[in-house]
Amino acid sequence: MAIAKAERLMNLALCLLGTSRPLTKRELRNSIEAYIEAGSEDAFNRMFERDKDDLRELGMVIETVESIDGDIGYQAHRDRNQLPPVTLDAEEAAALGLAARVWQQARLAGAASGALQKLRAAGMPLTGDDQDPYGALEPRIPAGEAAFEPLMIACRDRRPVTFDYRKSNAAQPETRQVEPWALECWRGHWYLAGYDRDRGAERVFRLSRITGRVRSRSGRFTAEVPSHVAVRESVARWAGETAIAQARILLRAGSGYPLRARATSVTSRDGEWDELELPYGHGMGAWLAEFGPDVLVLEPADLRADVIERLRGVAKG
Repeated sequence: MAIAKAERLMNLALCLLGTSRPLTKRELRNSIEAYIEAGSEDAFNRMFERDKDDLRELGMVIETVESIDGDIGYQAHRDRNQLPPVTLDAEEAAALGLAARVWQQARLAGAASGALQKLRAAGMPLTGDDQDPYGALEPRIPAGEAAFEPLMIACRDRRPVTFDYRKSNAAQPETRQVEPWALECWRGHWYLAGYDRDRGAERVFRLSRITGRVRSRSGRFTAEVPSHVAVRESVARWAGETAIAQARILLRAGSGYPLRARATSVTSRDGEWDELELPYGHGMGAWLAEFGPDVLVLEPADLRADVIERLRGVAKG
């Protein structure tokens, strides 16, 4: 049965850390079961070189030493592969403990729990004990969308992706090509900020509107990643929560309570309609179109035209 790569890497790391002298590739092949089962010499060489590169990418310092006879040996000295002691004050320890609880519903729960156990074993006073003053705090961030994990990995690895995305006012999803920058949870929903290649600009996507599978693409990013990705500010701007003007609409009486909650003024017109003034920002047209015949836009003219165009598009679809 084939040995898992993680086990193979661990065995190689232990061999390199445990030896008192550099080991040649032949000695390593005879010491590690997965290499013994590799088959041909070429297959072993390819496997070994990949494993060595993977360990170095993970941060392991592997020295290459040439002997007097010309043989190449490999060794990882323990003193060069140790982290300095971890010291946390009470506030930092509490923050780490609460952060780990946040991820209990996500697939990161196992990694977060393992990290806390290692820190506790090192003597860190983390939350979770009976005397934990933060025990009553139980923060949660839901991460149930299937798109969450592949997008998180794509953000980390700076890898472009494609996915099918259905806008709030669209009948059918459309394919988007995105260079993902950052994920953030806001008001119970996950959002992705990134560079939309087809539109040539920054865009924000709500993960619950991604349909189907997130597909990774080869190649590098074509746009520069900002030093600070303000996901929440972008969502608020596109949702109309960063006001750039005031809009006046007519809203059918007894309907549109989310709009009423956002209104700065509400005036009854004739019993059937109420006139509302709302903060008007980017994305307001898509939101108003969701209320269909219960909303009539009075001004500004560009917002009225946007809503009419969206409604016509839905009617044609």
